[in-house]
Amino acid sequence: MGKIVFDRPIAHRGLHDRVAGVIENSRSAFEAAINGGYAIECDVQLSKDDEPFIFHDDTFDRLTKAKGPSGSLPIEEVTQLVLKDSAGGETPQRFSELLAQVAGRTLLQIELKKQSDARRTATLAFAVADELRRYNGPYVLESFDPRLIVALRRAGVTAPIGIVTYGYNEKGWDQDIGFVTAFVLRNLLHWPMTRFDFISCRDVSLSLPAVRLFRALGMPVTSWTIKSPEQADRALLAADQIVFEDFEPQIG
Repeated sequence: MGKIVFDRPIAHRGLHDRVAGVIENSRSAFEAAINGGYAIECDVQLSKDDEPFIFHDDTFDRLTKAKGPSGSLPIEEVTQLVLKDSAGGETPQRFSELLAQVAGRTLLQIELKKQSDARRTATLAFAVADELRRYNGPYVLESFDPRLIVALRRAGVTAPIGIVTYGYNEKGWDQDIGFVTAFVLRNLLHWPMTRFDFISCRDVSLSLPAVRLFRALGMPVTSWTIKSPEQADRALLAADQIVFEDFEPQIG
């Protein structure tokens, strides 16, 4: 796909507004982002019967009336779950439906969510790669999980793939991550294995030495999750583009 160009702000999970009934990672949020001239960040999970679908959380609880892990239901049941507070009664899309909706109209920054085991990790990577072989629009892929980056390469992906990262020192986020794993992830020491093409970094972690080094060497960096013009100005001192929500940044 050539050089990575993040030429416009990236709407985090689409241009969503829960008060207005436009829910994150929904059809209407993606359409609003396109209409606003923005790129789109979205999240991909894997159903119980191994089909990728658009959803962020590891459980259904926050965004639907269902309970339990987001990988615990077959795709036919997933696509019947109404997203809470959706004005249009929208339901999670299959990954293939998202691609059909966007149809090349803007850049997709596609995040693959960490899976529970090696089989599901490989299955998600190969399923996403297979759908993207039939897609003609611009896209990049990314994940917090280095193993998903490796799996995407094994699945034949030649598009840019990024690592999503931060300081790995957050209470409530990192209680199950050991010291050694956190050290490796924080310092991007998986580079010889992953060979990522760009970095997507939390804004408060842009000063991490590894992030600064890779950017100094010419690697693109996007920064999340930016919620105000002031926060955007600060992030863009150390990043090339923002992943935003809760406001509408200017383009260009």
